[in-house]
Amino acid sequence: MKKNIIIIIIFLSIVSCNKTQTAHVETSTRQRNSINNNWKFYKYENQSEADSLFYDIRPEIINVDDTKEADTPATEAAKIEASKKALKHYILPSSNAFIKDVSKHHKRPAGEPGINFPFVQSNFDDNTWENIDLPHDWAIKGPFQEGPNAEVGGGMGRLPSNGIAWYRRKIDITKTDKNKSIYLDIDGAMSYSIVWLNGYLVGGWPYGYNSFRLDLTPYINFEGENQLAIRLDNPNHSARWYPGGGIYRNVWLTKTNKIHVSHWGTKVTTTNVSIKSAKVNFKVTVENNSNSDSEIETITKIHNFNSGKIGDSVAIIEKSNTIISAGSSKTINGSVSIENPQLWGPPPSQTPNLYKAVTSIMQNGIIIDEYETIFGIRDIKLDPNQGILVNNELIKIKGVNEHHDLGAIGAAFNVRAAERKLEILKEMGVNAIRMAHNPPAPELLELTDKMGFLVIDEIFDSWERKKTPHDFHLIFPDWYEADARAMVRRDKNHPSIIIWSYGNEVGEQYTDEAGAAIGKALSDIVKEEDPTRPTTSAMNWAKSDMPFPEVMDIISFNYQGEGIRQDPIFDNVKDRIKTKPQYEPYHKKFPNKVILSSETASAASSRGVYLFPVSDLTSSPIRDGMGGDSKIKQVSSYELYAVDFGSSADKVFASLDKHPYSAGEFVWTGFDYLGEPTPYYNSRSSYNGIIDLAGFPKDRYYLYQSKWRPNFPMVHILPHWNWPNRIGKITPVHVFTSGDEAELFLNGTSLGRKKKGKFEYRLRWDNVKYQTGELKVIAYKNGKEWAKNTVKTTQEASNIVANADRYMIDADGKDLSYITVKTTDEEGLVVPTANNLIEFSIEGPGEIIATDNGDASDLMAFNSKIRHAFNGLCLAIVRPKKGVKGNIIVTIKSAGLKQAQVHIESK
Repeated sequence: MKKNIIIIIIFLSIVSCNKTQTAHVETSTRQRNSINNNWKFYKYENQSEADSLFYDIRPEIINVDDTKEADTPATEAAKIEASKKALKHYILPSSNAFIKDVSKHHKRPAGEPGINFPFVQSNFDDNTWENIDLPHDWAIKGPFQEGPNAEVGGGMGRLPSNGIAWYRRKIDITKTDKNKSIYLDIDGAMSYSIVWLNGYLVGGWPYGYNSFRLDLTPYINFEGENQLAIRLDNPNHSARWYPGGGIYRNVWLTKTNKIHVSHWGTKVTTTNVSIKSAKVNFKVTVENNSNSDSEIETITKIHNFNSGKIGDSVAIIEKSNTIISAGSSKTINGSVSIENPQLWGPPPSQTPNLYKAVTSIMQNGIIIDEYETIFGIRDIKLDPNQGILVNNELIKIKGVNEHHDLGAIGAAFNVRAAERKLEILKEMGVNAIRMAHNPPAPELLELTDKMGFLVIDEIFDSWERKKTPHDFHLIFPDWYEADARAMVRRDKNHPSIIIWSYGNEVGEQYTDEAGAAIGKALSDIVKEEDPTRPTTSAMNWAKSDMPFPEVMDIISFNYQGEGIRQDPIFDNVKDRIKTKPQYEPYHKKFPNKVILSSETASAASSRGVYLFPVSDLTSSPIRDGMGGDSKIKQVSSYELYAVDFGSSADKVFASLDKHPYSAGEFVWTGFDYLGEPTPYYNSRSSYNGIIDLAGFPKDRYYLYQSKWRPNFPMVHILPHWNWPNRIGKITPVHVFTSGDEAELFLNGTSLGRKKKGKFEYRLRWDNVKYQTGELKVIAYKNGKEWAKNTVKTTQEASNIVANADRYMIDADGKDLSYITVKTTDEEGLVVPTANNLIEFSIEGPGEIIATDNGDASDLMAFNSKIRHAFNGLCLAIVRPKKGVKGNIIVTIKSAGLKQAQVHIESK
């Protein structure tokens, strides 16, 4: 085998006690109960009127410009004095399980802060509080905050995510639980969580993106009521995108016997992987919370787990006997070989097969705990001259970056919403997701495992230096180790994860050896938790001759592959990153490391908007008259325009093809996301997505599809052909196709047959004079007809056509049906300039939870039942009522248009 190929030991998959969407899983040994329902919620109207039970003081904000460019360097943290009233030192002990050096464990001070505060008391009357179910995003209902002096600006999405709020709920504890260990598991809460039970402060976790566990056992009242109270404090200017607000992921109450598998307590790795056999190495950590030393037996059975159903047992890790001292834990190792394993790998050439390991802990022959671990068997190799090989097949990364929001339903995680996003991306040809810039909901990784996406799991967007005044840098010194270890421990068994990222564009790129030392410390922490995967940190400034990239296993840079601000328009620009193309310098300096572009393009467009004149460049910055219009806050969909530090898709494709040793790219971004609306910060959401916020593909979608799915017959024409004010004027026509040439016709007359040249990814007819009628394109591949498409001038809008992505949904109160609304003419053609006001109503056991149109400048609240179509399209999202079956009827009306109805069965 070549010496320059790095073999990464395999492992894989999901680490969950029981399938996370199960509302109530009960065995004789372990219960994991969803406690998402029946919460009371209260948010202070004014933060100045809030209680004083704060985590820590934060620096005063004097002046903030959230319109600054995304590649603005981070700055040194502000110096503030500690507050004696802060609860920080009561919360820090929650991190002890993740701090390796026992001497650095935090000791809880004396006292019970907040014990007399009314909100934490069982007898407090919260009947006037709002009734909510989790996951919950308190900000998504709006309203959007408008204007240049809004409290929450465009950078964080103009929604009221900031503030202090409380959640209260009683939990079910019975006398039979008296000898059990009882835990609160929170998958994510934004942010600075502090938890009380029965008036006693239990602990908390500041970072809003990590999952965490708190031991409730010492505070449980086994003879009566048990009142949970959770305080969240989400600061303004804490992110460069929309963070959401609230307990926005699932919450669980876990009950175990005193001797049980630890939290995230199994670890699977696989070695010597081939189609003939694989060795499964299994570690299980068992806790003994009892008062006596105990002898236990462990046994693990491995089953097929495709289609989400447990199959036949394929192997058994033999029984192991061990003694665990009281109040301690012990890790037990075992292994087994599996013959003819079903390997996990990315489609379409491979299949994402899964296994489930069921671990039983026994005492005196009686099972006292069972723990399930889902994993996959796969082999990953890194070849610096090719890229990433999965099961000995070269898989070029065709990836996208994704922020955590789910569009119009916000940050509150929903499995179906996430699944829909992945389905749309998969159809485009995406095979990899970078979690930007934080650990995702655990269910999202279950989906990437099941669907076969490769994943970069990322922990931090900032370290000690700040990007915004109240971001993670405030807690980095105290929490970086715990947060990094928590991410890896939770996610380590997911087969979809192939790379750990410990940072994104951090300010420490600028601090030479000091910054590199922090990077090394983080990489070392991650490697201690999981030595089988490579580490990286995304760079947008550091260069190959600097110390920063030396420690990382994979070189990942943002935008540097194509070069940053190298066009003449930037000649006089100062104090901004300017970088020549960096593939070759990095490859020369690090010949044994894989190079990966963790962010590319950052192109921008508004779906269905076409502005003139059209640039004759392959890639152009955005200015008024150059693909942008600041008055209407839209960017042209000719897909030639990018933010100042970015590039068009065409330019990135060429750069990658010229450097075949590159492992591939993660485009910024797959979907538009809330916040960071460069270049128009009076808007609500980004323009960078290949797909708009509503889930409608932009033209760029088909450009990527033409490149990433070369065997899929397709051809796409832009722009639309409704231009009554452009008759006789030059109106360029561009074609994206997976073929190699195409012929364009206007009203039956050929405008010529063109063939893609080397490093060309679109076909351009830039001198077409507009006349009403029909554009038709025939694409060819290897001289044979490959695909056809037409675009026609439409009549006036006369009808509404509505279709649901799913006409049958589960009556679980969580499932969703997405209804696409089209404004069409009498021939059924979508009118591409229509912006009719659409009105939605619903009958039956369901509700319309949001509407959207993909227009980044639309500041109408998402929960509105009226919405203007944007260039012919609009969206409604329907959720069924829990436990109520029946027919849901959605009626869609608009003045002057024939109405439509959609019937959805809730079963």
